[in-house]
Amino acid sequence: MQQITETEIKPGPLSGITVLDFSRVLAGPYCTMVLADLGARVIKVERFGTGDDTRAFPPFVGVDSAYFMCFNRGKESISLDIKSPRDRELLERLLDSCDVLVENFRPGVMDRLGYGSERIAKTHPHIIYSSISGFGHSGPFSDLPGYDMVVQAMGGVMSLTGWPDGEPARVGTSFGDLGAALFGAIGILAALYSRTRDAQGTRVDIGMLDCQAALMETALARYDVEGVVPTRTGDNHPSLAPFETFAAADGKFVICAGNDTLFLLMADALGEPQLALNPLYLTNDVRVTNRRAMVKDVEMITLTQPMQHWIDALNEAGVPCSPINTIDKLFTHPQLLARSMIVKVESENGATIRTAGNPIKMSSLTEIDPEVALKAPALNEHREAILAELMADKGAYEPTVAPADDAENNVAETLKKVVSTS
Repeated sequence: MQQITETEIKPGPLSGITVLDFSRVLAGPYCTMVLADLGARVIKVERFGTGDDTRAFPPFVGVDSAYFMCFNRGKESISLDIKSPRDRELLERLLDSCDVLVENFRPGVMDRLGYGSERIAKTHPHIIYSSISGFGHSGPFSDLPGYDMVVQAMGGVMSLTGWPDGEPARVGTSFGDLGAALFGAIGILAALYSRTRDAQGTRVDIGMLDCQAALMETALARYDVEGVVPTRTGDNHPSLAPFETFAAADGKFVICAGNDTLFLLMADALGEPQLALNPLYLTNDVRVTNRRAMVKDVEMITLTQPMQHWIDALNEAGVPCSPINTIDKLFTHPQLLARSMIVKVESENGATIRTAGNPIKMSSLTEIDPEVALKAPALNEHREAILAELMADKGAYEPTVAPADDAENNVAETLKKVVSTS
């Protein structure tokens, strides 16, 4: 796909869709980042003075948070004092013109602010209203605070992560937040498609715990069928073998020969075709049963050569394999670079970071030149432009800007006593 500079960007598939983003920290902002990457206009509503909590999260590039920049690229920022009648009028005008509202407060917070889903469904029935919370807006746990690690623990993924003789472990990224964000984006896209047929908005209610259960792969079904509680298996797949790490002369690497044909090809690539004829390894089922012996026999071979030797041989044979890369290797990975997956993000102050780009590749979506920096908004950066746009559309409007240090007179104070989701 030809790379195009920022000045030549074609409208994305969500061009013309406006998202009013009340969310903060990770689950909601990641969801709206996906929508922005697909061409939607995302207007981030932030509290005066501090804005999104992550503006204060390290690491920092100068005065700017790299954490905030990662997940808020391509968005606009406006600060609103929801207690101010004039800013409430502004918000009503924004609701008139937006297609999607995203929030990730605990259930009840948006209702207390006067912008809950039931009220919006009556006054702005065209809006897709998406809520992301720890446990969703129904059920006995709905009022509880839910953070990423809470739902990783409650949803079972921690019980499956780590080594059999070790302690349960958190997945190395915020799996609970990110899973909910992606399901949220899917729900919003489905609701937008539904609206093309009936012109009606839809409520999208995402619970992080629900998403964790949905991402458990076959763990629930395995327990239901076998009656054995799945547990930690370290670096191997519980149902496939070989599907794990092996030691070479200079380090460990991964081989995933997930079917009998791939095992035959693997044995040939290792220079030991008779390995595939061993009765203990003839089928995947027996290889899973005899995994320990199989790993020992394979490592007797792989330990004789450096890792790259085996990776080259296995790739030539068509057997899935990989070194275990550290994060620094991703910045120079030829496949990621070829697909523009390392992008630059720039703050208003000129700070730049490199982060992961948009993995959704579409013929109707421009691939951004990695040398062209995407923009992360400064707090309230787009207020005047948005006001001018609304005045042009609907007549005179005379807002007053609340002072940045007026913490007692803005939505932050309303929310201070409420423990929110991540």
